[in-house]
Amino acid sequence: MTLAPPGGLRIDRARLLSRLTELGSIGAIEGTTGCSRLALTDADRGGRDLVRTWMDHLGLHVTVDGIGNVIASTSPHGGAGAVMMGSHIDTVATGGRYDGNLGVLAGLEIIETVVGAGLDLSRPLAVGFFTNEEGSRFAPDMMGSLVYVGGLPLETALATTGIDEAVVADELDRIGYLGTAPVPGAVPHAFVELHIEQGPILEAEDYRIGVVEGVQGISWTELSIEGQSNHAGTTPMHLRHDPGYVASRIATFVRELAVEAGGALVATVGALTLEPNLINVVPARATMTVDLRNTDEEALAGAEARVVGFVAEVAKAEGVEVTSRTLARFEPVVFAPEVVDLVEQAAVDQGLACRRLPSGAGHDAQMLARVCPTAMIFVPSVGGVSHNPAEHTDPDDLEAGANVLLSTALALAGPS
Repeated sequence: MTLAPPGGLRIDRARLLSRLTELGSIGAIEGTTGCSRLALTDADRGGRDLVRTWMDHLGLHVTVDGIGNVIASTSPHGGAGAVMMGSHIDTVATGGRYDGNLGVLAGLEIIETVVGAGLDLSRPLAVGFFTNEEGSRFAPDMMGSLVYVGGLPLETALATTGIDEAVVADELDRIGYLGTAPVPGAVPHAFVELHIEQGPILEAEDYRIGVVEGVQGISWTELSIEGQSNHAGTTPMHLRHDPGYVASRIATFVRELAVEAGGALVATVGALTLEPNLINVVPARATMTVDLRNTDEEALAGAEARVVGFVAEVAKAEGVEVTSRTLARFEPVVFAPEVVDLVEQAAVDQGLACRRLPSGAGHDAQMLARVCPTAMIFVPSVGGVSHNPAEHTDPDDLEAGANVLLSTALALAGPS
C-alpha cells in the first residue's frame, strides 16, 4: 500500500506558516517568538476567536461543548464517524508558538487542502482544539479531552478552581465559551494528532518524522509538609521539625529513584514553595509536586509506592506531618497499531526518515485513544526545547509533518 495523496496533493506551506505566526502573536511574549495563553484567560479567548474565524470562513460546522472544546467538521454531525485531527491552543505561561497549535492549524490546513481540491471522501474530516490541555492554570492537564471522552464528569471539571482561585465554569462563561454541545462528545472514526516532539531524539538522530506508538503513564502528586517554624540561629538541629529539609530529601530521593531504575522512568520535582520563605527562619510549611512518568504501568506504580514509603519514613524521622493530593494519574497508552502503521507508511512513501518512539509528554490523543483508533506524528524540536519561548521547529519539518498528516487522514477517510 502506498500512501501518497492523489495528484501529488500537498498542503499550502505559506498558509500554514502564516497562521502559526498570527496565532503566535496573541499573547506574544515581548522580545521573543514565544507566547503566553493560559487556559480561559483573555489571551486564550483571543486565540480561540481567531481559529474559529478560520473555521467559519471554510464553511465548517462548528460546535462548542460544555467544557469549551471546539470541534469543526465537514459534516453537520460534528465529530461523529469523522477522521478527526487537532490538539490544543492554550500554552504554559512561558510557551512557544508550536506546542499544540501546530496540530490544530495543520488539521485545519488538511481540511482546507482537501476542500480546495474537491476531493470526495467516504468519511467526513474534523479538527478540534481541546480546553486546558496544559493544566498550567487548572488541574488536571488534558481536561477538555478527558471530559470529551467521558473520563471526567463535566460537573467536576466546571467546579475546578485554578491557581489564581478562578473557577472553570465562571471563566468559560466570561470568555464566551461555555458551550451547549453535549459531553461526552461524538465518537470519531479515528483521531490523529500532529505535534512537535518536545524532546531531543529526532534531531539528535537525524529523523524527520516521529511515529508515536504510545504515551507514557503520568502520576502527579502534591505534597504539603507541616512542621514548626522557628529561629534559624537558636534552634538546635536535633530539635527541629523542618519541612524544608524533608522536601529536599524527597526531591533528592525522587531523582535518585529514576537514575537507579533506569529505562523509561523519569521523575521531577517541578514546584516547591516554603513558608514563610525567609533566610533566618526554619520553615513552617513546604508544598511540592512529584511528577513520575513511565511507559510501563507496573513500573510506574512501583515507583509511586517507593515514593510513598520514603515520604512516610523521612516525615516520621523529622517529626512533621505530610498530606498528599493526587493532581493527575493516567495509565500508559498504546496507540492503534493500524493507524501507527499508516503514519509510518506515509512518511516512508514521502521519503522522510522516520523512527518509532513513545511520547514522554501527555497529549489529547491519549484521551481520544479511549474511544477510537488513535495515533500521533512528531516533528523535531530544535535543541529539544519546548515549554519555552525559544521553542522552534524548522519550517521544512512543519511542512513535512503536515503532509504526513494529510496522507494519513486521506487513508483513514477513504475515497468515496
